[in-house]
Amino acid sequence: MMDPRDLEHCEEAIRHGSLSFHAASKLLPSRVRDPALALYAFCRLADDEVDLKAAKAEAVLRLHDRLDLVYAGRPENAAPDRAFTAVVEQFEMPRALPDALLEGLAWDAEGRTYETLSGVRDYSARVAAAVGAMMTVLMDVRDADALARACDLGVAMQLTNIARDVGEDALEGRLYLPTDWLHEAGIEPEAFLRDPRPSKAVRTMVKRLVMEANRLYYRSEAGIGALPLGCRPGIFAARHIYAGIAGRLVAMSFDSISSRARTSKTQKIGWLMQSLAQTGVGMVMPQSAVLYAGALPEVQFLVDAAARGVRQAERSDALFDALAALELKALADRAVTPGE
Repeated sequence: MMDPRDLEHCEEAIRHGSLSFHAASKLLPSRVRDPALALYAFCRLADDEVDLKAAKAEAVLRLHDRLDLVYAGRPENAAPDRAFTAVVEQFEMPRALPDALLEGLAWDAEGRTYETLSGVRDYSARVAAAVGAMMTVLMDVRDADALARACDLGVAMQLTNIARDVGEDALEGRLYLPTDWLHEAGIEPEAFLRDPRPSKAVRTMVKRLVMEANRLYYRSEAGIGALPLGCRPGIFAARHIYAGIAGRLVAMSFDSISSRARTSKTQKIGWLMQSLAQTGVGMVMPQSAVLYAGALPEVQFLVDAAARGVRQAERSDALFDALAALELKALADRAVTPGE
């Protein structure tokens, strides 16, 4: 059982670290909301550990050790670790799902860029769709079609984040725009990172990301009807709140370099009310054939890991490859002295 004090700590972390999820979570039933807060708090901790630390490679390796302890039932003496351990045990969370998240963070630590949109979706699958799959497990839904639509929603959210943060990421030396898009526009990635500007070509790239995200938002809706009735408003809310950020980018002519797309508290309340109206008493969601659309190739491994009756390897070989590369990088970083 989760300690109420650990849960309170997790909720406080989410209140300050993820306003959009915190708003949407208010519409989830407590039996899902509480473990979801624990899940998001651990994911938030993991993201911050890598994002805010200078020694990023070592931070990912340390997170892997912490996750080992979680799955051994001996978490570190920290509220997010203890709470997530309770979630893992209660819901039999497949290890491949948090492993995928760590793999995405490992890619961030090595400063990986992505040549194609498919590569960006590969990254989004790990840092966002994996969380969507874990949320679906918390709802006790292990149907492959519902999981595929949950992963659509996760990828859509991450593409929205990338589109919103192009300028901020560039200032931090991070690039998530497909490099083949930049090359097609005659822009060298290194030059863009040195001097990011909202040129027509760059705004067109942001627009392409938003259009792809919107396509996946619409696909994801078909899976919401496959979720327990009480969970549907919260997931609709997450879908509308994040799509609202994409709407702000449209209003800004897709310039996410000069300023950051933000939505207001009033807008969030409006989307929460809309979500409740869509799933109110007596409302019947028509079943869409889109529910049965194939999973994105980039998220298929997540669907297979979480779906019932699909035989999977216990651990992620890809994660081990990423961690091995980071270990070598960490060793190399430690070997370099300030005078060299």
